[in-house]
Order: sequence, then C-alpha cells, then structure tokens
Amino acid sequence: MMPLNQPLIAELKHEGANTRKMLERVPAEHFDWQPHAKSMSLVKLASHVAEIPLWAEFTINMDELDLAAGNFIPFKATSVVALLQMHDENIAKAITALESATDEQLIKVWTLKRGDFQIMSMPKIQVLRSMVGNHLYHHRGQLSVYLRMLDVAIPGMYGPSADEKG
Repeated sequence: MMPLNQPLIAELKHEGANTRKMLERVPAEHFDWQPHAKSMSLVKLASHVAEIPLWAEFTINMDELDLAAGNFIPFKATSVVALLQMHDENIAKAITALESATDEQLIKVWTLKRGDFQIMSMPKIQVLRSMVGNHLYHHRGQLSVYLRMLDVAIPGMYGPSADEKG
C-alpha cells in the first residue's frame, strides 16, 4: 500500500505550481486594493495564499499550535518578488515535512487553539487536506476573482483560461 504522504506530496507539487502562476500575476501597484470594505486587501489575500503551505510543516512537526503564544506572525508581502519567495520557500518546507511524515504521524491528532480556546482538533491528514489544501484553493479562487476585477489576465489552472484561449 502507498504511504499516505505520497499523494499529498504529488498534490502539493501540482497545486503549488498552479498557485505560483496566480501569484506571479498580482499587480503590486494594486496591493492596497480591496473589492469591498469587508474583504481583505489584495496584498493581505495574496500573502495569505503564499503563506498557507507553511501550515503543512506546522501540522506535521507539531501536535498543536497556540495562536495566543505569539509564535505565528502573519506574512505581509512588500513586493511580488517577496510574495513569490515566500510561496516557494513554504512549498519547499511543506514538501520536506511531508517527505519525512509517516502514516503514524499523519493519523495523530493536531490541535489549533488560541489560549484556552480550542479552535479545532482533528487528525493531521485531515488538517492537511482541509485547513491546508482546501483552504489554499478557496483563497486562490478568491485571488482569481480579485485579479479578474482588476482586469488582470487569469492563468489556466486545469487547462487554458478564458484569457488563454487558442
């Protein structure tokens, strides 16, 4: 039977390349733009997308993360180069962590909390699929809408986009 980490690594490599294509298109001149007062700014959303893969390393190498401890400070890009560098570093860290992850580690429970408040607790493999993978794809989709609203050509993710017909 294939170890549990192998399909996760393959997915992360594939989706990491797709995510990078989206981040490459983020226009720095619109970093402060937001489509609605309740929405994140473009730079905050793009920074979050670049940062999410790091959570794979947290999930594999720790059994819990306490946000109140101050050990996690959200990334905010100052340039597109910094955004891409953060994404590439976090994908590499996530792949390295996944490569060493055993099935036993991946079925262990991981907890996210803020002080005494438990936000969630579930098997690490479930965290990797939901809070890392699906969370990333959700925000990457939001990013594509932001780019469309700014009239930036959208790269194809799973084939050509409407901007890449031909």
